[in-house]
Amino acid sequence: MVGTQWKPFGSLNTPQVLAHRGASAVEVENTLLAFHRAKEIGAHAVELDVRLCQSGEMIVHHNPALGDGRQINLLNKGELPSHVCTLEEALDACEGMWVNIEIKNDPSEPDFDPTEMLADKVAAMLRGRGAPDQWLVSSFRRQTIDAMHASWPELPTAWLTMTVDDAQAENVAAELRASGHSALHPFVKTLTRHVIDTMHLHGLSVNTWTIDDPARMAELLEWGIDGLCTNKPDVALEVIARNR
Repeated sequence: MVGTQWKPFGSLNTPQVLAHRGASAVEVENTLLAFHRAKEIGAHAVELDVRLCQSGEMIVHHNPALGDGRQINLLNKGELPSHVCTLEEALDACEGMWVNIEIKNDPSEPDFDPTEMLADKVAAMLRGRGAPDQWLVSSFRRQTIDAMHASWPELPTAWLTMTVDDAQAENVAAELRASGHSALHPFVKTLTRHVIDTMHLHGLSVNTWTIDDPARMAELLEWGIDGLCTNKPDVALEVIARNR
């Protein structure tokens, strides 16, 4: 097995702990408090979600609507609750960690944009914030990460997926590599050792989500996983320390 090609800054070949929407087991997800707590815990990275609101700001929020049902793409920034932050504010809070930015652009959701304007806006912001190895941009929509790669080829990109079965692994790895992408982000319950090995053979990293079970973490570390995206970064760090 060859080593993976992409490594985030400061990784030193250590399995990475990505705080899922920040330290979301102890703070409200996707908030500055959650990101600050992840840093205090010692997470290597934060995973967060980004969407556009009506006034054009990039907003960090997982769902297309607020808890009261109002759609984010129909609201100006000033109409959003105070805990909902912008991408720029989130990145400031995450200084010292690398950040996995998931671009939300689902054709089944009301803010879907086939022009991929959000990808262009994210790339433009990140260009002004330092070296590309501080970021990893992901999406479930392949066209979105393709657009991101076209906008800034040096920026690492990853494909999010619910499943890649063993029979598909070789084709998926070859397609991602040929398209210039850096990583696969598969759902933890469907991930196999064969998929990890195949991605590594093609020079791709594998970061899995969302994993809070210590026993499964230990198994994946044995298999050579590159990153654990978890609501409990403190637990993941403890498991990594025990399995060195």
